[in-house]
Amino acid sequence: MRHLERERLALAAARERAYSMPLEEMDVTDRHLFGDNVHWPYFERLRAEDPVHYHEASLFGPYWSITRHADMMKVDANHTQFSSEGNVTVHEQRDEFPLPMFIAMDPPKHDEQRKTVAPVVAPRNLAALETTIRERARKILDSLPIGEPFNWVDRVSIELTTQMLATLLDFPFEERRKLTRWSDVASNGPLTGVVESHEQRRAELTECLQYFLKLRAERAQRPIGNDLISMLAHGESTRDMDDHEFLGNLILLIVGGNDTTRNSISGGVLALNEYPDQFTKLREDPAVIPNMVAEIIRWQTPIPHMRRTATTDVELGGKRIPKGDKVLMWYVSGNRDERVFGDADALVVDRHNARNHVSFGYGIHRCMGNRLAEMQLRVLWEEILPRFADIEVVGEPVRTRSNFLRGYTELPVVLTRN
Repeated sequence: MRHLERERLALAAARERAYSMPLEEMDVTDRHLFGDNVHWPYFERLRAEDPVHYHEASLFGPYWSITRHADMMKVDANHTQFSSEGNVTVHEQRDEFPLPMFIAMDPPKHDEQRKTVAPVVAPRNLAALETTIRERARKILDSLPIGEPFNWVDRVSIELTTQMLATLLDFPFEERRKLTRWSDVASNGPLTGVVESHEQRRAELTECLQYFLKLRAERAQRPIGNDLISMLAHGESTRDMDDHEFLGNLILLIVGGNDTTRNSISGGVLALNEYPDQFTKLREDPAVIPNMVAEIIRWQTPIPHMRRTATTDVELGGKRIPKGDKVLMWYVSGNRDERVFGDADALVVDRHNARNHVSFGYGIHRCMGNRLAEMQLRVLWEEILPRFADIEVVGEPVRTRSNFLRGYTELPVVLTRN
C-alpha cells in the first residue's frame, strides 16, 4: 500500500527511538505516538522488559503502565484493590466541569446505575434492533459512489453508528450529527484539534446538557419508553441524579455507542487493505464474518487504555504499587501480546482465539454494549460482501491524536461493485 509508506518509515524511526531511550524516559501517554500510529514498538519493549512500568514525569503526572494481557486481566477483575472511582482515563477531570458517570464508579452505585440502562442492549431488544441496523446499512451502502474517492469515515462509519445512537436515545433523527459532535468534544481536549480551548469545550458540553435536560423533562412526563433517556428519567437510582451526573452518563453512552464502533468499522477496512489475503479469505468464506468482527475489534482496539487507582499498596508483576497511584491498563498493548496472540500485529480473520481480546474490558466494567457493537459490524459486513468486490484505501488515513480513542477522521476509499 503505497499511501502507507510514510507511516512505515515513521514506524521504523520510532522503533529505533523506542529501543534506544532509557526505559525511565518512556512515556506512552504521548498522544502524538497514537496520532502518528508509531506507539507499537514502545509497548512491544515494555511488554518484553518492564511490563509493570512506572513513569514519573508525564503531562498527566506519574502513572503505572500495565502492558501484558494477563496482568491487565488481574487488574480489571480486582475492583476492590483497583478502583474506577472518579476517573477511568489518565487525564485528570477538570473540577469546574465534572462529568461523573457509572463507568467511573465502584459498587454498589455503579451496579445500580448500569442496571437501569442495561435493558436497551438485552438480547430481546438486540434482536429487534438488527432489522433496523440492516435496513440502514443497506440504505447507506446503496447511496455510496462507485469508482470515485470518498471519506469512508464520514459516509459509512459515522453515519451508521450515529443513526443507531439516535435510535437508542430516541433523539431527533434530523439532528443526529449533534451526537457525533458532542461525542468528539467530550472525549477530546484542546490539544487534539477538536476544540480550541477548555472554554469552548465547556460551552459545547453545556449546550449538550441543556438539550438533554429538555428531553429528560419530556420523557419523565410520559410512561417509561424503550430508550436510554427515558430509562434514566424513570430509573430509581438515576431519576434524581444531578445535572452533571446525568450528562456524564449520557456522554458515556454516546461515546460508547459511537466512537468505539465507528472506529472499528473504519479500522476493519484499513486492516483488510493491509492484509489483502484476509479479504480474499473472507470473500471465499463469508461464514467467517462473526469471528472476523472480534478480530477487527482486537486489531483496532478503539479504546487504547483504561485507568484504575490503587486503593491499597498492592504487588503486581513483582512491583509494589503504592496506594493512590494511577494504574493504566493498555488494552492496545494487551491485544498485541505475543504470549496470547500469534503474529499479533497481523489481522487474521479466522484467528482461533480472537475473542480473547481485551477491547471491551473485563470484570464488572466490561462494555455493556459489546453485543450491539459486534452486531453492527457483523451486519455491515454481511451487506458489504454482496455489493462490493473491493474497498480500496486510496490515501493516507487521518488518525485522531488521542491516547484514549484510537480512531480516524478520514479514510479515503474507492469502491468496486461486484
